Amino acid sequence: MAATDVTLRTFFQSPRYAVVGASANQDKYGFKVFKWYLNHNLPVTPINPSGKPIPVDGEDRPVVTSLKEVEKPEETSVSFITPPAVTLASLKEAKELGFPSVFLQPGTFNNEVLAFAKDNFRAVVAGDGGWGGEGWCVLVDGERGLKAVGKL
Repeated sequence: MAATDVTLRTFFQSPRYAVVGASANQDKYGFKVFKWYLNHNLPVTPINPSGKPIPVDGEDRPVVTSLKEVEKPEETSVSFITPPAVTLASLKEAKELGFPSVFLQPGTFNNEVLAFAKDNFRAVVAGDGGWGGEGWCVLVDGERGLKAVGKL
């Protein structure tokens, strides 16, 4: 099952979001993706095991250290910006906690990660497709998903 505009819409229908691998380093995609959610006025929880706040536009944003700390997981779609081994471990935790949908950024998955995600979540946005040429990416495809569900 390949990701499609339908899975993109399903992902963005959630009322809440989380970013596993959020980073304070502005050069990393973990920062860029987290900031993308903020820039689109979406309720987003950054997740990083350091637990250190992430400064964005002069404001320190609180960070949680794991998916277990995210409020209302059943209403939260999760973006991953982590290496495949970390992604797989986090997906297993997300499944147990009831998160419905996941967005796996390029570089966060391998075949094992994709198979697990597709077997365990309502919507999986990952792999070939999207508009950027390197696979589905929140930074490239996210606005299209938001428009499709009336959030933009």
